[in-house]
Amino acid sequence: MPDRTTPAAGGGRARLRRALLRAGAVLLAAALVSSCAVRTTSVLRDPATVRIALNGWVGYEASANVLKVLLERELGYQVQLVRIDEQPSWQAMDQGAVDVVVENWGHEDLMELYGPEGNGTVVDGGPTGNTGTLGWYVPAYLVEEYPGIDTWQGVKEHAEVFATPETGGDTGQFLGGDPAFVTQDQGMIDHFGMDLEIVYAGSEAAQITEIRRRYEAGEPVLFYFYEPQWLFEELDLVHVEFPAYTDGCDADLSDVACDYPAYDLNKVFRAGFAEEGGAAYRLLDAWTWSNDDQNAVARMIADEGMDPEDAAARWIEENPGTWRPWLPADTAR
Repeated sequence: MPDRTTPAAGGGRARLRRALLRAGAVLLAAALVSSCAVRTTSVLRDPATVRIALNGWVGYEASANVLKVLLERELGYQVQLVRIDEQPSWQAMDQGAVDVVVENWGHEDLMELYGPEGNGTVVDGGPTGNTGTLGWYVPAYLVEEYPGIDTWQGVKEHAEVFATPETGGDTGQFLGGDPAFVTQDQGMIDHFGMDLEIVYAGSEAAQITEIRRRYEAGEPVLFYFYEPQWLFEELDLVHVEFPAYTDGCDADLSDVACDYPAYDLNKVFRAGFAEEGGAAYRLLDAWTWSNDDQNAVARMIADEGMDPEDAAARWIEENPGTWRPWLPADTAR
């Protein structure tokens, strides 16, 4: 899932991230300039087109497509969904190639670089209404078989339960998702001295397929996961307990002594898009919905195999009382 950074990125970690981000921004700018012959921010943009970053997990896709359909059908905009990874989305806003990120998980380091205290090319867009939770999970049936395995002490004691042919012997497998996601799992494994090896599924969809396979077979599985997430409506999953997050406990990603923090997810706008204050911006600014709303659309996409726009259109048809207040007063039908 998402490329996560915690709100309290401190010390050497923050400095390293800022250096890497600046380097990435420079490389992206060079690529854009070389391909377009001019800086992207200098290119005339059609004011009737909105560019929404599309990050690589289905919950984000659900949000983006609902907003796309509403912007097009209710306000007459053209909408481009720009498929791009999470951190490059901010670089694309900085370069003027994307107008909005519709689900941001923390990323204080990126806001420091690109926000009002940095170069001023992005602004906080306010809450989406979604609460984000990251962490480790096991099936409920495993907790019944091994009481206490839903704690870090229980995982450490029973690590061999999670062994697979890929890890061999008594080393347990920790199932990750996309290896591009920035996580703190290895630091947690090392800090608590767990005999676990991270094996990446490769993507959110591949990870869910493997979780479902093992769940249906009643097999042990320990994995990184997150909410909002439609799969919780289908499977009985339990969050593994670690010491609660405190400010700075994740400052060194190689030695993490705590669980992930909770997030109030928010939107991030390209500053120029927000300053224009058009109807599209006002709809996106007003948009908030619940985890249940997002999960309903995400499940139609991922579980029922619906086209994302069709899933969004169905939700819109069934929930007018939720989305009509998002429409600007001078454009609402």
